[in-house]
Amino acid sequence: MTGRNGTVSRDDALLVLADGAVFEGEAIGARPDGGVATGEAVFNTVLSGYQEVITDPSYAGQVIAFTYPHIGNYGANPTDGEAPSPHCRGVIVRDLCDRPSSWRSKESLEEFLIRFSVPGITGVDTRRLTRHLRDQGAMPCAFGTATEPVLRRAAEAAVPTDGVDLVSTVTTTSTFTRGTGPYRVVAYDFGVKEAMLRQLGELATVTVVPASTPAQQVAALEPDGIFLSNGPGDPAALAPIVGEIRMLVAMGSIPVFGICLGHQLLAMALGATTFKLPFGHHGGNHPVRRLAGGRVEITSQNHNFAVAEGTLGSAEITHVNLNDGVIEGIRSHDAPAFSVQYHPEAGPGPHDARYLFDEFRELMEATGARAGRHGGT
Repeated sequence: MTGRNGTVSRDDALLVLADGAVFEGEAIGARPDGGVATGEAVFNTVLSGYQEVITDPSYAGQVIAFTYPHIGNYGANPTDGEAPSPHCRGVIVRDLCDRPSSWRSKESLEEFLIRFSVPGITGVDTRRLTRHLRDQGAMPCAFGTATEPVLRRAAEAAVPTDGVDLVSTVTTTSTFTRGTGPYRVVAYDFGVKEAMLRQLGELATVTVVPASTPAQQVAALEPDGIFLSNGPGDPAALAPIVGEIRMLVAMGSIPVFGICLGHQLLAMALGATTFKLPFGHHGGNHPVRRLAGGRVEITSQNHNFAVAEGTLGSAEITHVNLNDGVIEGIRSHDAPAFSVQYHPEAGPGPHDARYLFDEFRELMEATGARAGRHGGT
């Protein structure tokens, strides 16, 4: 509802964290049943790209708090989504723009949220919230127009993403094909982003398969390469998928490239374990050092779990995060398989990490030539 001064009149709302912290705000987006929405609260530090963030399937089960104060300035459009619809549980912003300005805009961000049934809250002191999550860690929350006691009980009952299989809620249910490149790639959809499929589609015809697809079924497609996508949740909850990846790696004849969750699952297939970071890596400005040569890349990241140092078997660490030392890349000693924790398909400004897709192509070409395949030659 718009008032006489052009501002939008909204209902009061509260955000309550599982540890009891309370933040005031106003309701935006869709209205959840009973005035209560729940999820795991995390913060993202990007300055732009909010539509890509909100539609990233890796946010399933989570509520996204944007640290940048003004969100929605350029509206939303049909082409910037990373999935057909958002899977996040909600959004938290400091100041939602009601009058976007962009020639590409087709609707306001709030209209976008309403259309896809995503609830949110604006007017929140996101600087205080970010500091709290940074100090106390990502945690469940509840927000909405319900009373504080109701929201407090909902926050206490909400579950984090630990031990939860969220991939099954976002993966495709049927196989589909993208791209026209000369190679043949099978991509496991653990929550794959459109930007990944665009990058892969430039070098290969990509057959996208459900997360539960058996290794033998993938091998029967005779691909030049196998891609392990990003996705949400705890990799430790995906033991059956790890088993299939382990079989594919053991074949030793098909290159494997993993990103984000795909990186964690490949590492587990190689013998590693994973752990949950205190508040995760969510943003477009994380510095990562490539150990071969020492070059620093500015990367886009979105994950709450990471590979534990010292647990890798027959693999070497290729990249590390300069903020906290977390493993950001690995390469197998025994098979043509490698992965990175960050998102080389994203464009947080520079395209520092796009070379990884070239490395995948070169690996497919070299391995295919040795095996007598002719996908890209």
